[in-house]
Amino acid sequence: MLWAARWIFDVSSSNSNRKTFKTSVQPGWYYSGRKIDTADVEWMMWFSTFREHIIFALSGHVIFAKICSLLALQYRSLVFMVYGMLAVFTSMGWAYVTLILSHCVLLYSISLVKLRWLCFVAGLTTLATFKMEPFISWQAGFVTGNFELRPLLFYGGCGFTIMRSMSFALENCEKKDGNYSILELLKYNFYLPFFYFGPIMTFDKFYIQVPLPSDPEMWNISLQGLLHLGVIMIVAVLLHFMYILTIPNDMKLLKNISDWALVGLAYLNLVYDWVKAAVMFGVINTISRLDHLDPPKPPKCITMLYVFSETHFDRGINDFLCKYVYNYLGGKHDNVLDELIASLCTFGIAALWLGPGWVVFIWAFLNCFGRNFELWTAKFFTMEPFISIEMAISESMSRRIRAVFNTFNFWTIVLYNVLALNSLEFANLVAKRLLLKGFPFTTITVMFVTYCLIQLIKERERRQALIDDPDPIPPPAPAPAPTAAPTPTDAAAAAATQPVDPNKQKAE
Repeated sequence: MLWAARWIFDVSSSNSNRKTFKTSVQPGWYYSGRKIDTADVEWMMWFSTFREHIIFALSGHVIFAKICSLLALQYRSLVFMVYGMLAVFTSMGWAYVTLILSHCVLLYSISLVKLRWLCFVAGLTTLATFKMEPFISWQAGFVTGNFELRPLLFYGGCGFTIMRSMSFALENCEKKDGNYSILELLKYNFYLPFFYFGPIMTFDKFYIQVPLPSDPEMWNISLQGLLHLGVIMIVAVLLHFMYILTIPNDMKLLKNISDWALVGLAYLNLVYDWVKAAVMFGVINTISRLDHLDPPKPPKCITMLYVFSETHFDRGINDFLCKYVYNYLGGKHDNVLDELIASLCTFGIAALWLGPGWVVFIWAFLNCFGRNFELWTAKFFTMEPFISIEMAISESMSRRIRAVFNTFNFWTIVLYNVLALNSLEFANLVAKRLLLKGFPFTTITVMFVTYCLIQLIKERERRQALIDDPDPIPPPAPAPAPTAAPTPTDAAAAAATQPVDPNKQKAE
């Protein structure tokens, strides 16, 4: 990666004044003498353009929450709701608050019928109104003014409101006795740290955790905050020296760069998107931990992914889809037909969430196919004679063979997701250069390095599994009846031959 980064650095330095870079490569730190890649509007908004506004809003939430925790702990969920509504009203206006409330009331009314399919139809139909005309323009008319951040806040607030209302409606369908009150939905929806940018915390978890606060681990929270600050600084430095977000948009330049720079760009774009999700959700999650909540965990690092079943960039959306769609329809995920239906429905909703378009549809289809192909392959290799062959070979050889297949799977995941993050042309160029034009040297070298990476991941997962789920200790054998009084020599020998705890030995 350092070798590939050097190629990307050379391309960035020699093309910083290129015409196609003018809109996104702007003057950066004065003392560095370099420009900065500003192609990612969301990152620049969070940590540059509107940094002060976001810090001010979240700081106010923390202060009010702490005061309420000290004075009236039983009313803290109401304080969260009131502060969130006031913050939304201040930033977006009363008409926007009315629009949000109308969506909440609509889905709450439908949840009273207690039909899951009806809640899904209503929720997805409502979500679709923010993805097609003329409904977009009509609803956008509820927000007035030229505030630069308002379009992003409008779509973020509305989209997450609908997903949270769907979670509430589906949980209300599962409630056996009576219904949740609409006040519980408003408390859940207007929790400010999650309101505009997520992540989605399903209603059942939020409902349980808010009334029963536990003491937050301040040391861990402080470490997480410092870690996020350090990552933000590292990303800022990298964006000054490697224009990984702007270069993929210039196809003319991409055709003339080396294989190492092109493959490194594809991989670093995914790593950057993972880092952005981990940091942005991490900052919000740090605030929610101060409120004694246990928010969704950060997404799994892209470097650790070699199977489609674990691929996601937003843990909140992933948890939502798994709980209400994928696991509900897929059952134990061992039936081919059930798995196909579950994954089609899951990626269909994911495509609607991301915004329908040809690139999104292709991304959803390829990832859905990859997930099902893994199951088909696993089913196929559990048949004879493959299962007998695997039982006959050693464990290490079995892992090597699996790692070879996982190596190609790893780059399939990279290419499929580069398609969504960048463009179809860029993904196509990377695939051709990696597999066709770069063959044999680039292909074999990249695949060999990836194979070594897969082996490292598998070894780490093996050790972690032994720690998390050790084998049970076998019951001790009954001691034989003593025939004579033991001597000191016999006692010493028995102590020396005492069996070692297998759990401890495996964990070490």
